[in-house]
Amino acid sequence: MKKTVTILAFLLAFPAGTALADDDCFVPMANWQPRDAVAELATQNGWTVRRIKIDDGCYEIDGNDAQGRRVEVKVHPSTLQILEVEYEDDERSRSREDGEGGKHD
Repeated sequence: MKKTVTILAFLLAFPAGTALADDDCFVPMANWQPRDAVAELATQNGWTVRRIKIDDGCYEIDGNDAQGRRVEVKVHPSTLQILEVEYEDDERSRSREDGEGGKHD
């Protein structure tokens, strides 16, 4: 009985931790868009790309926005949905999960 209670307490304590993993992209490599498509997405949004890398299974664009601010953009590898935009110079970040569309300022 004590072992069951301990296991249940453990399982109840960690669902919040699994929510943090929602930002990670778990997509088979066969379903990924090519890096050229990510670079084109950056161009369409007015971003200058310094580097495109893979972080937590997602594409991450390091570059500058049209105003010259440093920006990190997390992109879903198969849909190219912008998941998060983080401006490094002023520590602001915004997520596309909040329903915003279009370019970020």
